[in-house]
Amino acid sequence: MVSTPSAGHSGGVGGISSANVSSRASPAVGSANPANHTSSSATNGSKSKTQVNSNGYHPTNPHIPLSSLRSAPLDLTSVERRGQPTASREPPKRDNRPFDIPEAPTYVPTEDDWKDPLEYIRKIVPEAQHYGMCKIIPPKSWNPDFAIDTEKFHFRTRKQELNSVEGKTRMTISYLDALSKFHKQQGNNLNRLPYVDKKPLDLYRLKKAVESRGGFEKVCKTKKWAEIGRDLGYSGKIMSSLSTSLKNSYDRWLTPYENYLRQAKPSVFQQLEHEYGGPLTPSPAPSPIKRSTVNTPSSLRAESPARHASDVLQQSLNSPKHEIDRDTIMADAPPVTSQPTSGGFTAINSGGFTPVNGGFTSVNRPPTDLKKGFTPPPKHHGSPLLSAKNTPDFRPSGLGPGNALKRQLSSDSLDSAKKESGTDKDDSEGGSRRSKRLKKENVPTVAGSHMSVFRPSAPRIPAPREESTGPSEKCEVCGKGDESGFIALCESCDHAYHGTCLDPPIKSKPDAEWNCHRCLVGDGQFGFEEGGLYSLKQFQEKAADFKQGYFENRMPFDPVLNCTRPVTEDDVEKEFWRLVTSTEETVEVEYGADIHCTTHGSGFPTPERNPSDPYSTDLWNLTNLPLHPDSLFRHIKTDISGMTVPWVYVGMIFSTFCWHNEDHFAYSVNYQHFGATKTWYGIPAEDTEKFENAMRDAVPELFETQPDLLFQLVTLLTPEQLKKAGVRVYALDQRAGQLVITFPQAYHAGFNHGFNFNEAVNFAPSDWEPHGLAGVERLQQFRRQPCFSHDELLWTAAEGTSSGLTIQTAKWLAPALARIHKREIEQRDEFIAKHQEDGHSPCTLITESDEHCSLPFEVFDSDVPEEEYQCAYCKCYAYLSRFKCLQSGKILCLQHAGHHACCDISEPERFAGEQHKLYYRKTNEEMHETYRKVADKANLPEAWEEKYEKLLDEGDRPALKSLRNLLNEGERIPYDLPSLPVLREFVDRCNEWVEEATNYTVRKQQNRRKNDKVWQSGLRKSVGNSSHEQRERELRRVDNIYRLIDDAERIGFDCPEIQQLQERANAIKSFQENAGKYLEHKFGEESIEELIEEGRAFNVDMPELDKLSDILEQTKWSTKAKASRGMFLALRDVKELLEEGHRLEMPLYNDNMRYFGDKYQAGLQWEAKAKELINAEIVHYPQLEALSNQVSVNHLPVTTETLAAVDQILHKQREAHRQIIDVTERSKDPDYKKRPKYAEVVEIIKKIEDLNSKPTGTLDLEKEQRRHEDWMRKGKKLFGKTNAPLHILKSHMDYVLERNLACFDIRNDTPRLPAEPASRAASEEGETKAPRSWDDAALVEVFCICRRIEAGMMIECELCHEWYHGKCLKIARGKVKEDDKYTCPICDWRVKIPRDAARPKLEDLVAWQEEIPGLPFQPEEEEVLKKIIDNAQDFRNHIAAFCNPVLTTASEADTQRFYLRKIEGAEILLSFETNFFRQELHKWSPVAPEPPPILDVSKSTRKPRPTKLQKMLTQYGVDDPDDLPENMKSKANSLKRKAQNAEAAAAAAAASSGGGGSGSLIPPNATSPSSHSFGSGSHHFFSRNSQPPTPALTATAHAHPPQRSNSASSSRPGSSLRRDPMDLNATGLHPDFFMSAGSNGPGPRLSAPDAPLLLDERLAREKDDALSLNLHTDAGKAQALEIMRETEHGRKRAEEIFGPDVWNQSRDGAFGSRSNIGPSQQEDDKDVDKMFLDLTNADDDDEAKKERQRERERVGVTADSFEAERNAMDMEDSD
Repeated sequence: MVSTPSAGHSGGVGGISSANVSSRASPAVGSANPANHTSSSATNGSKSKTQVNSNGYHPTNPHIPLSSLRSAPLDLTSVERRGQPTASREPPKRDNRPFDIPEAPTYVPTEDDWKDPLEYIRKIVPEAQHYGMCKIIPPKSWNPDFAIDTEKFHFRTRKQELNSVEGKTRMTISYLDALSKFHKQQGNNLNRLPYVDKKPLDLYRLKKAVESRGGFEKVCKTKKWAEIGRDLGYSGKIMSSLSTSLKNSYDRWLTPYENYLRQAKPSVFQQLEHEYGGPLTPSPAPSPIKRSTVNTPSSLRAESPARHASDVLQQSLNSPKHEIDRDTIMADAPPVTSQPTSGGFTAINSGGFTPVNGGFTSVNRPPTDLKKGFTPPPKHHGSPLLSAKNTPDFRPSGLGPGNALKRQLSSDSLDSAKKESGTDKDDSEGGSRRSKRLKKENVPTVAGSHMSVFRPSAPRIPAPREESTGPSEKCEVCGKGDESGFIALCESCDHAYHGTCLDPPIKSKPDAEWNCHRCLVGDGQFGFEEGGLYSLKQFQEKAADFKQGYFENRMPFDPVLNCTRPVTEDDVEKEFWRLVTSTEETVEVEYGADIHCTTHGSGFPTPERNPSDPYSTDLWNLTNLPLHPDSLFRHIKTDISGMTVPWVYVGMIFSTFCWHNEDHFAYSVNYQHFGATKTWYGIPAEDTEKFENAMRDAVPELFETQPDLLFQLVTLLTPEQLKKAGVRVYALDQRAGQLVITFPQAYHAGFNHGFNFNEAVNFAPSDWEPHGLAGVERLQQFRRQPCFSHDELLWTAAEGTSSGLTIQTAKWLAPALARIHKREIEQRDEFIAKHQEDGHSPCTLITESDEHCSLPFEVFDSDVPEEEYQCAYCKCYAYLSRFKCLQSGKILCLQHAGHHACCDISEPERFAGEQHKLYYRKTNEEMHETYRKVADKANLPEAWEEKYEKLLDEGDRPALKSLRNLLNEGERIPYDLPSLPVLREFVDRCNEWVEEATNYTVRKQQNRRKNDKVWQSGLRKSVGNSSHEQRERELRRVDNIYRLIDDAERIGFDCPEIQQLQERANAIKSFQENAGKYLEHKFGEESIEELIEEGRAFNVDMPELDKLSDILEQTKWSTKAKASRGMFLALRDVKELLEEGHRLEMPLYNDNMRYFGDKYQAGLQWEAKAKELINAEIVHYPQLEALSNQVSVNHLPVTTETLAAVDQILHKQREAHRQIIDVTERSKDPDYKKRPKYAEVVEIIKKIEDLNSKPTGTLDLEKEQRRHEDWMRKGKKLFGKTNAPLHILKSHMDYVLERNLACFDIRNDTPRLPAEPASRAASEEGETKAPRSWDDAALVEVFCICRRIEAGMMIECELCHEWYHGKCLKIARGKVKEDDKYTCPICDWRVKIPRDAARPKLEDLVAWQEEIPGLPFQPEEEEVLKKIIDNAQDFRNHIAAFCNPVLTTASEADTQRFYLRKIEGAEILLSFETNFFRQELHKWSPVAPEPPPILDVSKSTRKPRPTKLQKMLTQYGVDDPDDLPENMKSKANSLKRKAQNAEAAAAAAAASSGGGGSGSLIPPNATSPSSHSFGSGSHHFFSRNSQPPTPALTATAHAHPPQRSNSASSSRPGSSLRRDPMDLNATGLHPDFFMSAGSNGPGPRLSAPDAPLLLDERLAREKDDALSLNLHTDAGKAQALEIMRETEHGRKRAEEIFGPDVWNQSRDGAFGSRSNIGPSQQEDDKDVDKMFLDLTNADDDDEAKKERQRERERVGVTADSFEAERNAMDMEDSD
């Protein structure tokens, strides 16, 4: 990256004040400083000092630092970003790119390739470098977040006029500007261009055409004017006067100026050389500097050279010709009519003559709607300040009053900038650096302070001035005032000159505007003007407005889209190059370039700001890439902004970066964080020279005074012109999330398609060093300051590597050090030779001497400031040697030391050392030593190769030790050695031989086996693995030893193991001889063991060793078998003993073999018999006892597992039998308190089920268990939990007790007036009560039927004003409205109370409790049952006084209502009290028109669960079982049959049960009811205005499921699928909604007396004589019941009409009293009733099912005759 020049002033050529340019401040500045918009007036004599540019007021040092500015953040979802929906897709290669430019390559690395950046770049360099650049698309997983705080980020832009950056266009405008000034100064105003053939004549093209043909005189002699005319486009109708017209125009306008240039140009060049301190060739000055920080007259001038040219040429288009200016030869040309134009060179050819030259565009066109002076209208963005759109961005060419050409700052402004600004001191001194090294003590705080201006100024040498006078009062040449003569002030540059000091001089002071020679000749200086200060959001808005406004009327209409065609990348690229090359249209854009990351922050996360972000340490992070371990820039000691610290770039459409290559020819990488496309153009390094020649040929005038033009980044040349010059140009398009790599020496340029944000930095792989050295030499040639010292980088890499010098580093460093070492020695020798030309000796520079030398000399090896070792002439860094002038303080390198006139001392005296001193950083010896160290490191691989060759040449059997040492040395060298793999392979082969030989040479067998994995499994223990055994045998062959000896000879190496193996072979031969002798004579056992141990130490297999081993093992086996007789052995032990005997080939007639063989067979038979008995369905325990005794008596070998299983079964059987006997005996204890607990019995039965057979007494115990469970089932039935498992009984009773304790509380909950909940205010009707404490249970207010405190939603009864829980009454919160009226079920008996379970009568519970002493076991429910009964009995006794019908009065209604509320909330039924209170309340406070019915039972209101058949029908979505799939019909029929049997059983059970419903109101202790108890039943229904027609809150507030007579009948198959047509409550709605039109009132009509009226129709359909039935008589009732009994619906309807006990009553009448039925028949009825009732609940959970199954399997306790039937039904259920 090279900094883009910018002009920091608005004066000179850059001072624009056109009508299209806004003078408002930029948004960011305006937000920080509400601007002092100062209007400047410019005159020749006095000028304002306030610096104003076209973007408004911008102070040089803002009062508010950028870090404290805040603006609206940028919405990152509104820009194109990688990985987001806004990201643009990567299109295929573009085939229609302008100028047919081919594409540069694009690379898509994989995840593995992406790990190391420099390694990947090294792979693609061979291909990509031939294009100058390439694009890299990262993997999708790599997507770092944007780390900049967009609220704080502010930056300053640079303005770019597109046609000014193009070289030829700029040269044309500059020449015409100077020409206009010259003639105006001569009194001949060039108000318009001369006309030839009715067209304005382009004088610059005429000048170039004449120059190309040898000049004016030669063209006249050779008569080339007609040819020139054709080149200029006059090719239509060539007249005879064309040549004369061209000749006269040239002679009149160009000849005087060209003659003037020949006289004035030498003096101007001399002045420039004097200012720059050296010749203009090859370079007059260093790189661009920062703009002036003071307000100079130059910066405030409202006029400019370009404006002069603009005015002249504009007048030629808009004004009628003066007679003196007309083309007198071509008198027939019509006069030019004045027409409005947009300025610029747009109307040069206004006469209508059409040129043939395609490069020249005729502007005599019909006017169009789209004016070239169009400026998109400014927009406001909700801020008091105007948008950045109001900055100069788009306007016509600058020939009108609003156009000015960018030029360099004047010399006085540059000088004053250095004098008055301390912040720019460093940059002005080292201006050729593109960016100074970052210093912590001088961090810029103003955006743009880092930006380089177009042209740096080397230290000028003006004449001294007095401080008391202004800059306009001193001569620029002599420095004196007007006392030495008149002073002329230049109108363009504001410099003052004596007339006599000028060359050529002027004799009198000009009266009118005057321009100095320098301004008339031109110095070619150009730069970009500073723009506004923006935040990212503000700049995005500006860019979007500009792009929309520019293309709004330029795109064609698309009939498909029915709108203007969208702007494509091709459109933008073509329009960009059209604008760049256009002389008719000037468009100005802004570009935020070269923004420091140190002051503004990087777009990548950094460890300092984002320590937890993994991307902060990623190698592809541009803040880390320059310091990559393989990057040479890591050796630079300080940060260099732009090279080692990234710069960021914020672009808009058409903003451009001109042709340049990187500083020091470094690599560069550019990453686009987000935004629109950026198009790049690249030129490979091979075509660099062609490119530079093409640029010089295209704009030679610019290079004449600016030889370093290509360093300034201000000039473009179209790819078309470059291709014509033979330069290869490539292009690519960079999008969000993509990287672009440029290669060393490759020129590149480009532009932006819209708002985007890029970040770039340099890096330097090892292959960069030669390019870097060439780059430094090129900078020195052009006298431009480098960014760092190349010599210092190399020396730091050689000496200061923290991790040690690597061979890879040394490989590139050694040749580099060799070059600079050679150069430094040569320059030192050359300087010393010059120094010794005076003949003095001795010299301390050559030999160490105590004698004095005329040249002071010092070795100073310490860091000094950069200015202390930078050459004053060539700007290079004299790191190793420097020559200092003690008189002027200048530093020179050895190349220019003495030659450059650093002071007024003569050159011989400077070389002699007069007033000068020489410094060495390194002596010759130190440089040589450092170079030698690096060279030796680089030569390590070659040195090793030499050792390798030498070792092989020493002999044909090299020592293995030497080979290993050489291999170890080579492996420690971190470099690729060609011979190392060969050596490693050879040493590995030798090591394998040594390792194999060691198996036979090591004496101790155990150590050998530890070291060798082959022996880890044992010598003889690898049974079952034949391949492994075979491999072991192969390794133990004695032939291997002799083979190894032969292999060592063949391989050709030497080691001690070879001699050892030879000795081992001799020892084996001796052993074989001794073993043969033993086999013949057979000595003792000790002798054979010693001999075997000796043989095994050889680690080889020998026949003699095998025979000795077999004899020894047979002897040991016989000893072991003999000792095992009489001992208990497991079956496995005997088997192993026999297998070992067979392996040792013991004869079968051997006594031990025969004995243990018999034992083994007997053990197998025992095992088979034991397993047979264990697995039998019924275990025969005596046989198991006998088997167990056999083992101990006969010492049979058996498996320990089988024996343990036998013993365990016997133990469990004995223990279970003992427990059964114990429990059975205890269950017969007369005191039932001492009988066993039921849980204990269940546990014993569970253990017995795990046994294969049941011990004696199990059946009796199970029978008693079932008898106890029958008692429990009876309790479940009482509580309505028939279908629930047994264990639910206890938990439900606990719940009942808890509920009753609250409802039957007679101590704390006593009758009271209606109370308000704590969350509400006191009731209006209630009395004021004293505050009550919640800490005392007696003082806690309770409500509702549950008698609990306030909780959740509460609802108040309209009548009794009692508050109820919505949860208790099943009233949903959403159903309640604020104005709804509610009547509670206590006040209105018709309102049903939701109940989750049935409530048993207290009398039934007492009867159930009385059965406990007859149970075989103690029930767990006994205690809680007693508490329930006692609690209820206490409450009944307490309220007995209120249940006397004789004593009750109307005043007790509230108390009766209170106790009725408590009774209704309890979970047991006090039937007498309930009916009494309900009748009494109806008598005293009637609500319903009818008296309440007698309540005998309290059933659950919950909907019964569906049966299995119902579930199956629902699963398959059918209503009829016949519609089920075939495979499911059999199961459905089985379930249907069970249901029918259940119905029949239920009917039989109902028929057998006696007694009627106790619907009377007889008190528990009374003998007969009182007539007063029933009430009159004639009370009227209360009809109040506040009461709704129905006694309910809403229709759904009291909708309860239909009340069933019993659970069995409610769970019939299909009962939940087919609605009963006679069931009025089937919908779950209140009965009121089903009353007929003829009903007598709104009250319910379901009482028994009115029921027959609803059955007439049904009975008529059933029987013809049904209408004659009188249901009020017993005969009519009996006849109706006979009809209803025939159908299920009829039975159900009869229960609803006559009560749930209707069938019992009918049976009483038909069959007489229950006393006539025998006991056995009663028991049978009960058992059948219970059995079929359970059958109807086949969908219970598993535990309940198991319980019923166990019940059905029991031996009959109450009905033995039904056991077979229950078993049969059990089998059906299992299906």
